[in-house]
Amino acid sequence: MKRGFRNTILCLLVWGSVIPLAMGQSYNNDLGAWYMYFWNAKIKEGPIGFQGDIQHRNWNLGGDLEQLLIRGGITYSPAKNIKLTLGYGNITTGTMGVNLKNTTNERRIYQEALLPQKVGNRVYLTHRFRYEQRFVEKQNFRTRYRYNLFINIALNYKEMQKRTVYLALYNELFINGQKKVSATSSTEYFDRNRAYVAMGYHLKNNLKVQLGIMNQTNNAIGKNQLQLSIHHTIQGKQPK
Repeated sequence: MKRGFRNTILCLLVWGSVIPLAMGQSYNNDLGAWYMYFWNAKIKEGPIGFQGDIQHRNWNLGGDLEQLLIRGGITYSPAKNIKLTLGYGNITTGTMGVNLKNTTNERRIYQEALLPQKVGNRVYLTHRFRYEQRFVEKQNFRTRYRYNLFINIALNYKEMQKRTVYLALYNELFINGQKKVSATSSTEYFDRNRAYVAMGYHLKNNLKVQLGIMNQTNNAIGKNQLQLSIHHTIQGKQPK
């Protein structure tokens, strides 16, 4: 492995782990878990498509609901390296503990831009910009800005193809558009940060699975989450 490539991986790992720790938050020692299914599809070979995801998030490894998220949208790809999305999500959020009836509902509209690129022979980057309009039960209408940098590094092949093992990293920053949450409460502009590292495997050219750890830090708590995710391209080739 070349020194430059090795140093790049080391810097990315340090960068992803240091950001949440630097926020200086108290941490919940229980390991949570997120189980996720992501899908995308295109109408033949045209620029129009669809994407969505279903996520079941738990405060623990199972049973204590953190969130149930169902999201979908229509996509438009004006060029190979640009995908624009207009979507809608429905989110049910629970509180930590055994009170399963204490939940909050959120409806969310979002606009998104994905900008993928390949660096060298093995490194795949994707920039994701997302703007959300949030309608949360018993709260004011609010907006949120999100930026995520995804990095996938192919290990045993140069291309992302069947039987490729890869290292997956991302870091996502969330910024609130408003500080006022309701008539009696407010928050900071910084909403949260997510740093993630995982191993991935291409079962097929259009189907891959990832298993990793995500650290999420907000203004109140930091927590580690086990993440198991399936990524499925229903029609067409898996994008490079």
